[in-house]
Amino acid sequence: MKRPVLSAAILARDEEHHIGECLESVAPIADEVVVILDNRSRDRTAEVCRAYGATLHRLAFQSYPAQRNHALERCQGEWVLFIDADERVTPELYKELLCLKHSAHNDDGIDGYAIPRHNLFFGHTVRGGGWYPDHQLRLLRRARARYDERQFVHEVALLDGASGTLAGHLLHINIEHMGEFWHKQASYALAEARILHQEGRRARARNFVGAPAREFWRRYVRLGGWRDGLYGLFLCLSLAWFEVVKYGCLLLIQRSTTP
Repeated sequence: MKRPVLSAAILARDEEHHIGECLESVAPIADEVVVILDNRSRDRTAEVCRAYGATLHRLAFQSYPAQRNHALERCQGEWVLFIDADERVTPELYKELLCLKHSAHNDDGIDGYAIPRHNLFFGHTVRGGGWYPDHQLRLLRRARARYDERQFVHEVALLDGASGTLAGHLLHINIEHMGEFWHKQASYALAEARILHQEGRRARARNFVGAPAREFWRRYVRLGGWRDGLYGLFLCLSLAWFEVVKYGCLLLIQRSTTP
C-alpha cells in the first residue's frame, strides 16, 4: 500500500457544529484525516468524523501541545497539515497544497510552512489588530517536527530545519457570538497566568494599568486595529481588558499558593 504523502490532523472537543465543513474542505487534498478527540467531548463530533471517513483517536486531554504530539505520532503521511475544526482550506490553499504534494519527497531543507489566515469575528473579516495575516506554522514534515509541551497555549511547532511561507489562506471562523468570545479569552487569560506563575512572575499594581494600556496601543495603533472601525475598537479594548483579567488570575494564584 502506498504511504500517504499528506495527513490532515484535527484536535476536537464538542465540535459537531463546525467540523463537518472543515472535513469537507480538507478531504479532497488529504490522503488521510486523523482526529484527536478530547475524551470529555459529549456531542456528535465522533459520529460526524466517522461519517467523513476520518480516523478517530479518543484521548484524555493533557495540553494542546501534547495533543498535537499525539497527532504527529498517529499520522502516517510524510507531511501533516494541522487544521482546527473552525478552520477551512480555501481554494487557493488547496491548489498550493496540491502542487506541494507532487514535490513532497524533495528534501530541500524546508520542514514546515506557515499559512496565513483570514479571521472572522462575528461574521466580519478583520484586517488589523494582529489578526492578519496571522501566519500559523501548520504544515509540518512529520519526522522533523514536535511541540514543546511546556507551552500550554499558543503553541508553536519546533522544527529540525527551516520553514517557509505559503500564499494560500486558511479561513478561521474565530468568534460567532459574544459568549464564545468571552469564554475563550477568559480561558486564555487563566492559562497565561499559570504560565507566568510557573516562570516565577508576580502580579504587581502597575501591571493592572501598564499591561492593558500597552496591549491596546499595540493592537489598535501599531497593528492597525483602527482599520476595522468599531469592530477593531471593540476587539482591541476587549483584549486590553483581558490583560487585567490575566494579572487578576495571577494574583489569585499567588495568594492560593503562598503559605
